Amino acid sequence: MEGVFTFLGVFTGHGIGMVMAHLILVMGLALVLARYATMQFRAVPGGTQNVMEAFLDGVISMGKDTVGEELARKYLPLVATVGLFVVISNLIGIIPGFESPTSNINVTLPLAIVVFIYYNYEGIRENGVKKYFAHFMGPVPALAPLMFPIEILSHVSRIVSLSFRLFGNIKGDDLFLWVLLMLTPFLIPIAPYVLLTFMAFLQAFVFMILIYVYLSSAVLMSDDH
Repeated sequence: MEGVFTFLGVFTGHGIGMVMAHLILVMGLALVLARYATMQFRAVPGGTQNVMEAFLDGVISMGKDTVGEELARKYLPLVATVGLFVVISNLIGIIPGFESPTSNINVTLPLAIVVFIYYNYEGIRENGVKKYFAHFMGPVPALAPLMFPIEILSHVSRIVSLSFRLFGNIKGDDLFLWVLLMLTPFLIPIAPYVLLTFMAFLQAFVFMILIYVYLSSAVLMSDDH
């Protein structure tokens, strides 16, 4: 947000430089978290290892009902990596003096495009080009000329849905916090911070579950459709 103080913005200024600086910060935090979680594996996990194992188990459980346990584990690296990036990005924006990279459409749009390309690639790889695109034509051959462009438009709109949902919600949260801190600069608004923290995790959850849903629709096609 132009004009809002950020610690990294002192060195980079406002603009793409500040966004890149916050992206590097998120990447560094994720790598540090992963490093601490894998430094010493224990049969009874504790500390960071316990947190990360709980996170990964939660991601697998999330995918079981959508794509089954086997595919949930197969796509775990993608879903968990995106989820970890999104949740850390969302959370650092709650800290005064930092900005969420996910409050910038130039960050959320590439994420959505990566998901779009990947689930279509997986759909084609698992089902073949002919069967995959035949699925776009609907169950009635006579309606294929109408259904095909509608399905294509529906799939392309998922890019907009994924990117703008995350961007809009996090941008709104950042603006809300900004206004709140201007109104109460010397107080600690505990309740809003709890709400914003919940929203940060919720938006990451929604993004991850949508990845599994899109993968399910691409990979698990019924033969009669």
